[in-house]
Amino acid sequence: MSATTSAATGSPTTARTSATMRTVEAIFSSTASNSDSPSALLRNPTPTQSSISSFTPTPATMGGPEEKLSVKDLSQTLQHFGVVDYMVFIAMLAVCAVIGIYFGFIEKKQKAKKKKGGQGLACKDEAGAAGVEERRGSEALDYLVGGRQMKVFPVALSLVASFVSGISLLGTSTEIYVYGTQYAFILVTLAISGAISWYIFLPVFCNLQLTSTYEYFEMRFNKSVRLLGSTLFTCSNLIWLPIVIFVPALAFNQVTGINIHIITPIVCVVCIFYTTAGGLKAVVWTDVIQTFVMVIAIFFVIIKGTMDVGGLGVVIQRNFDSGRLEWPEWTFDPKVRMSMLAMMLGNVGHNAYALGCNQIIIQRYNSLPGKKEMAQTSLIFIVGLTVLNAVCLYNGLLLYATYYDCDPLTTKLAVAKDQLVPLLVVQSLSSFPGVPGMFVAGVFSAALSSLSTGLNSLAAVFLEDYIKPLRKKPMTEHEVAITVRLCTVIIGVLSVALVFVVERMGTHVMQLSMTVGAIVNGPLVALFVMGLLIPSINSKSALLGTVVSFFFMAWLCLSAQMAVTSGEMQWQTKPVSTDGCTYEFERPMVTPANATRPTVEHNSLSLGEEIYHVSFMFYSMIGAAVAVVVAQLAGFFFGRNKPEDVDPELLSPCIRRFYKSNYASVQLEENPLTNFNEKC
Repeated sequence: MSATTSAATGSPTTARTSATMRTVEAIFSSTASNSDSPSALLRNPTPTQSSISSFTPTPATMGGPEEKLSVKDLSQTLQHFGVVDYMVFIAMLAVCAVIGIYFGFIEKKQKAKKKKGGQGLACKDEAGAAGVEERRGSEALDYLVGGRQMKVFPVALSLVASFVSGISLLGTSTEIYVYGTQYAFILVTLAISGAISWYIFLPVFCNLQLTSTYEYFEMRFNKSVRLLGSTLFTCSNLIWLPIVIFVPALAFNQVTGINIHIITPIVCVVCIFYTTAGGLKAVVWTDVIQTFVMVIAIFFVIIKGTMDVGGLGVVIQRNFDSGRLEWPEWTFDPKVRMSMLAMMLGNVGHNAYALGCNQIIIQRYNSLPGKKEMAQTSLIFIVGLTVLNAVCLYNGLLLYATYYDCDPLTTKLAVAKDQLVPLLVVQSLSSFPGVPGMFVAGVFSAALSSLSTGLNSLAAVFLEDYIKPLRKKPMTEHEVAITVRLCTVIIGVLSVALVFVVERMGTHVMQLSMTVGAIVNGPLVALFVMGLLIPSINSKSALLGTVVSFFFMAWLCLSAQMAVTSGEMQWQTKPVSTDGCTYEFERPMVTPANATRPTVEHNSLSLGEEIYHVSFMFYSMIGAAVAVVVAQLAGFFFGRNKPEDVDPELLSPCIRRFYKSNYASVQLEENPLTNFNEKC
C-alpha cells in the first residue's frame, strides 16, 4: 500500500502524526530556500507544502493528509534539541567548572609553594608589619578582588557579561517587539551614564580601595548607615538574581520542553561550584568565555534570521509599516511609559549609580592595579555594553519582521513574552546542529556571569559588613576562606528557591527587574548622592531619609506591580496580526490582532494612582529624590555637618574642589586609606 493510500484511510491520529513528521522534515531541512524557511512555513506555505497546513478537515475528508496542525502539536514539534545541542550546552558548563577547579585548587597550590619559599624573607623587610597584615588578609584579597592584579581586557569583558544578563538578551528584544523602538534611545544614555560614573563616583572608590563599597558609609556617616546600605544591597541582589536565573530557564524550556524547575538547579549548581571554588578570578575568566559564547550566539541569530526574512530592507520596511520605528517621544508627562524625559532623567540616573557605585562594578575595578587600567577598562566596558545592547535592539526588529503576520503570543505558540527569541532560534537555526545549543548556552552564559558576579559580591558584603564587625578577634585566613565560600553557597541556594516567586510575577523580565529593584535601588542611590555630593547632610538625616524612601518605594513599586498583574495598569502595544497563521489555535474574542488594548484614563486617577502610574523608568530617581528631600528637611532637627566634620577625600572631585577652595583654612586629618591616591 502506498503512503498516499495509507494516509487517506488512516485515523485522525495517524493523519496528525503524518502531518507532524512532514512539518518536522520541512522545518529542519537544511536545503530549504528563503521562502521555505521555518518561519515562512508557519505562515505561507508553498503549494507543495499546503497539504501540511492549509486544508481544514471536513467530515468527508477526516484523516486526510491536509489536516491542520494545532498550536500544541507545532509547539511540541519545535521543541527539538539534538544530541549535538546538548553536547554544546554541557561543554560550556564543563569549561566553567574546569576554570573553577583551576583557580580554586591548582593555582592555589602553586601559590602556596611559592609563598612557603619566600615567607621567611618577607618578614624581615622594613614594612614587615604591613606585610604580615597583608598576608592575614590575602585569602579575602585573592578570593574577592583577585589580589588586585587582574588584567584590563578580561575585567572589561567580565563587566559587560555581568551587566548584560539574560534580562537584556531576551527582555530588550521583547521590549522592541511589543512596544516599539522608544527603548532604543537608551544607547544615548549609556555614554552619558558612563561619563557621570567615571568623573563623579568612581574616583572616590578608586582611591579608597575598599573590598566592600559600603565601608564608605561608615567612613562618611557611621556604622548604622553602613549596615543599612549593605542590607539594601543584599535585598536588591536577592530580588535581581532569581530574575536573572529565570530568564535562561524560559529559553531552555522553549527549545527542549524541560521544566524550568528541573534545569535551574542543575545549571546553578555548576555556577555555585566554580564561584565558590575559584573566587573572583574564576568568575572573571568564566565571564570571558561566556561573553564570547553569548556574542557568537546572538550574531548567528541575527545574521541567519535577517537572511530568512529577505534581508535588512525587509526588516526595516515591515517594522516601519507597523509603526515600530519611531521618533523619540518628547513629552513632559511622567506617566508615558517610555519617553526621552524618562530616559534622560530616570535611566541616566539609574545607570550612573549602577556603573559607578554598585558593589558588583566597584569590586571589578578594584581588582585592577591602578587608575590607568581602570580608565581603559571603563572605556572598553561602555563601548562593549553599547554594541551588545544595539544588537539586542535590532534582534527585536527582526522578531517582528519574522512574525509580522502570525504573532506567537496571540496564538500561544510562545507562552511567555520572553520566549519569543528562543522561538526564533528553534525555527531559523534548527537545521544547523549545535547552533540552538550554542544560543541556549549563550543565554545561560549571560545569566551565569551575572549570577556568579552577584554571589561573589554578596560574599564580600557578608564578610566585610556583617561578619567581621561582629567578631571580637581578627579572622584567620582559614576562617575567611570557609566563611566566604559558605556565604556563596547559601546565597546561591536561596536565589534558586526564589525563582518560584519570580515565575508568578506576571510581566516581562526587563520591566519586572527595574520595577521591583527600585524598592532598594532608589534609597541606595540617595545614600551615595548624599555621601558624595552633599557634605552638609549628617548621619541621622541620611538614615531617616533612606528609611522613609525605602517604605515609600515599597508602596509605590508593589502597588504598580499589583496594578500591572490585575490589568489596572496597561500600556499601548504595537499592532500584531494572525492573518498569516496556517496552524490551528484558539482564537479569543478580542486579541491584539483585532483590537487595541484600553489605556487608563489619567484624568480619573486618584492622587495615589497618579504617583504609581508614573513610568517605571523614573522609580529609582523618585526614591533618591524622596530620601534627599527628607534628609534635607531632617537637617532642621538633627543639625548639619560643619566643614571640619567631613574628609574631602570622601567627596566627589567636583564637590571636593569647591569644598577645599571655600574651606582652605580648615585643617583636616589625613585619611590613611587614601594613600592609594598616589598610586592611582
